[in-house]
Amino acid sequence: MGLLRLLVVALLASQPEVVGGAETVGNSSEGLIEFSMGTFRYFELNRSFPKEAILRHISSNVTFLIFQTHSQYQNTTVSFSKTLLPNTSGTGTDKGLVFTLRPEHSVCTWYLETLDAEPVQNVAIPLSYSERDPIPGGCNLEFDLDIDPNIYLEYNFFETTVKFAPANLGYARGTRALPCDIGTGQDSRWRLQYEVYQYFLPEKDLTEEGLLQHLQRMAEVPQVLANAIKVATLTANDKTSVSFSSLRGQGVIYNVIVWDPYLNTSAAYVPAHTYACSFEAVEGNCSSLGNLKIFRDDGVFWVTFTCIAILVPVVFLGCLRILNILTCGFVGSYSVVLAVDSYLYTSLSYITLNVLKRALSTDFRRALTSVPFQTNDFIILAVWGMLAVSGITLQIRRERGRPSFPPHPYKLWKRERERRVTNILDPSYHIPPLRERLYGRLTRIKELFQKEQPAGERTPLLL
Repeated sequence: MGLLRLLVVALLASQPEVVGGAETVGNSSEGLIEFSMGTFRYFELNRSFPKEAILRHISSNVTFLIFQTHSQYQNTTVSFSKTLLPNTSGTGTDKGLVFTLRPEHSVCTWYLETLDAEPVQNVAIPLSYSERDPIPGGCNLEFDLDIDPNIYLEYNFFETTVKFAPANLGYARGTRALPCDIGTGQDSRWRLQYEVYQYFLPEKDLTEEGLLQHLQRMAEVPQVLANAIKVATLTANDKTSVSFSSLRGQGVIYNVIVWDPYLNTSAAYVPAHTYACSFEAVEGNCSSLGNLKIFRDDGVFWVTFTCIAILVPVVFLGCLRILNILTCGFVGSYSVVLAVDSYLYTSLSYITLNVLKRALSTDFRRALTSVPFQTNDFIILAVWGMLAVSGITLQIRRERGRPSFPPHPYKLWKRERERRVTNILDPSYHIPPLRERLYGRLTRIKELFQKEQPAGERTPLLL
């Protein structure tokens, strides 16, 4: 019976529960989590019970590992040792560490903990790379880690900025890394290119489960290429920073793929997410309420915007009735869209919001204004179109046969002129032209300054 019981326990332990395509781990008392290469694993962290992550049987052709862990808004600390040091640990919601392997390494260990009072749900994965693959963050000079594969997000109401450290070329086990700042030729890191990708979560999906599932689509290079949208390409000469328009309450995941065009190899940084709002702060909380470089120049943007705004009135200048009806139809129906956005999120509100951001923030010109277009947007767009068409049709039928509104000034003047010419009974017909009236008044003014002539008749003396 004792042997049978041990067999049953071993069988249950070998079949972990699967959540969202990843293995899940309960709150084990020993605090040890076994990881498999390239497999996501769910676990819960408590402040009183830190955990140790271990990866065994590492293949000899693997030269470096990236271990990454993700949570929704509570911070997690991942470290190479139990003693936390700035250059060997990282703390945040999306954090990862690069472990460069020596020839004797076949096991790797990381330490996980949280200082949050509440339990933190996490999902983590170790990923392997070979000596031909570039090393994300291998030439870090800005952040604390020696090799930093993380993406750093900073946001405000106007824009979200993505920052990351430059990568380095890969190298074999037991050899030294190539220098980062010696030479700029094709045999150095300067040949590397960076592609920035953006992935939108479903609209108004602020759930923890949804985020952790979608993050699994942005961790490895093939998944990023298949699911995300490439929004920018940078060379080694460009600044490793890109700005986007902030979408408050909309979950967005960013990742960067570094590509070696010489070897045709690539590696992914640690994906990072943001909602452009806070789950804990009172202010800026998450309660629902032209990417071309040339347009980053304020002069070009505002001249283009003004020309487009003036173009439509100029085209319909001879048809003021139609212009008035079209304006009332489109603008009036769009006000309904803005009203709906106060209660249900829609990307259509950014048609005007992005213009206001551009006018109010001088730094917003650097932001890439990419927004998701999902189910809510299609529904509201259909409502907008229906209201606009019905409003325009109703006004055209109601105003048919009526005088134009507002009356055209030139037509009013021309009609009045013809009436005066043809109608001699009109008192205004007998009014002299303006030129003659002005001349008459001028003559009367001159008479005021002339000497008064003596009264009486004067005749010459007759001899």
